[in-house]
Amino acid sequence: MEEQSDFRRWDELIPDALGLIFRNLSLQEVLTVIPSVCKSWRKAVTGPYCWQEIDVEEWSNRCQPDHLDRMLRMLITRSSGSLRKLCVSGLQNDTVFSFITENASSLRALRLPRGEMSDSIVEQTAGRLSTITFLDLSYCGKIGARALEAIGKHCKLLVSLCRNMHPLDTAGKISQDDEANAIAAAMPRLKRLEMAYHLISTGSILKILSSCPQLDFLDLRGCWDVKLDAQFLKEKFPKLKILGPLVMDCYEMDEWDDCSDYSDSSEYLAWEFLAGEMGDYDDYDIYDGMWHDEGRLEELELRFYEGIGEDAGMFGWPPSP
Repeated sequence: MEEQSDFRRWDELIPDALGLIFRNLSLQEVLTVIPSVCKSWRKAVTGPYCWQEIDVEEWSNRCQPDHLDRMLRMLITRSSGSLRKLCVSGLQNDTVFSFITENASSLRALRLPRGEMSDSIVEQTAGRLSTITFLDLSYCGKIGARALEAIGKHCKLLVSLCRNMHPLDTAGKISQDDEANAIAAAMPRLKRLEMAYHLISTGSILKILSSCPQLDFLDLRGCWDVKLDAQFLKEKFPKLKILGPLVMDCYEMDEWDDCSDYSDSSEYLAWEFLAGEMGDYDDYDIYDGMWHDEGRLEELELRFYEGIGEDAGMFGWPPSP
């Protein structure tokens, strides 16, 4: 009897505690294995406890667009307004972006690389993102200065912005100074800014530096037209760290110890795990076959740089050309 009293009753943990534990598991395990263990665990994963932070970025690089839309709607709905962080790649349209903003009352970090949302929808919904402090709109080719201006106007808590581009995305464009000028005019509280591979001038960068006095990190890799005087920067902005415009190898940057190769190596999610005893949870019925999506390799990009430090874990380095 004494030995039995030492056993932990995992099924009796409160849902909040289970949610904290389950966040350390993969998306596949949380959605397909955990609900089959017991009723209390199923309750935990079908409620908001596991979905205050939703990171489906790796999976979204492989899935079909309609599967991604349905997955996001299910998980965000489960968060019940408690969503604090969302990471997803390749949003397909304005409708799903609008749905995200409708459920963003507690959102602090939003990472949406390769999204297809437009300037107009960002302008219409930016007011719902007033709580965010980190935003990643890298490789989003359908938005520009208008969206950035709206975000700056409404997101007064924003301190970190990633707006990296791929060199191929800027081919044929004359200038992107309008984006840099919008950032300078509307985002004075920025502390970290990534604008790799933008077609921007020295003048627009100087506007950002003079308008954002708290800026301590600026990524200008691949911004070949920017010419900054090192001595001037050292005297005028002694705390500012600038990366670029030259593209540096990871191992050349001594201060960034945790640079590493990025690999999309998560396992595919298999439907057979979902086909068990799901009971009344009809959410799963619409996912038949979605886990077998092989994805398109040409849509994946190899990235050689990762985020820096605890707060920069979401700062994805842009692909090397």
